[in-house]
Amino acid sequence: MKGLSHKANKNKTKRIRGKIFKGSQATKKLGRFAILLLFPTRCPVCDKPVKPFGALICAKCRQKIRYVREPRCYKCGKELKDNTLEYCFDCLHKNHVYDRGFSLFVYSSVRNSIYRFKYAGRREYAEFFGKEMAEHLGEELLSLNPDALVPVPMYKEKEKKRGYNQAHLLAQALGKEIGVPVCAHFAERTRNTAPLKELGISERQNNLKKAFKIQGNDVKLSTIVIIDDIYTTGSTINEIARECRRAGVEKIYFAALASGSGR
Repeated sequence: MKGLSHKANKNKTKRIRGKIFKGSQATKKLGRFAILLLFPTRCPVCDKPVKPFGALICAKCRQKIRYVREPRCYKCGKELKDNTLEYCFDCLHKNHVYDRGFSLFVYSSVRNSIYRFKYAGRREYAEFFGKEMAEHLGEELLSLNPDALVPVPMYKEKEKKRGYNQAHLLAQALGKEIGVPVCAHFAERTRNTAPLKELGISERQNNLKKAFKIQGNDVKLSTIVIIDDIYTTGSTINEIARECRRAGVEKIYFAALASGSGR
């Protein structure tokens, strides 16, 4: 009888815990709904409250963004205009330190969105961007068997002033979707470099020399994917990749939210 009583109490406890769990889940959903009513998600394209309610992008706005399509440069992943080529002009004439790269959007179609994501506090865009990167690039990235995603670091004072690092937000959103851990502090930016958009190609390279440092490869990362918002000439990715090589990382890839077209 004592055994039966114990078993009955155990089952009762399970039922109570189940009800509490379901109740907490319902409470969370209700709380999220209330937050969305008070602070509706903004569309990453038009920046207005998303329609339909609860979505991450307006149905009409989705048609305005353009994804990188084949043919793609086999090295950096930029979209090529000529389907007889395997590499873009830059990759034919430059030796990149990284192994290979991938991009999601054609930059011209999301220029304003990325600007707001970086400079106007639109952190909420990260969820949509991360899900899209997972859906369109996830299979290729997982085929690389990465040990971790490594976001391009910001200079500490600049990140403190902005309040966040958009590359870190991207990495977190993507990592959550594809099940790959994020090593946010693996690489550190040691100098407050000038914005690359204001510099020429040679200036970019000089600007980034000794700008990054690896904190230490104690976790023995062998294969990584560097995450950034925009890929242009590859100067930033190359400098980080160079330091990663010195730290013993064997295979280095990158995934960018957007890139320009390759020539």
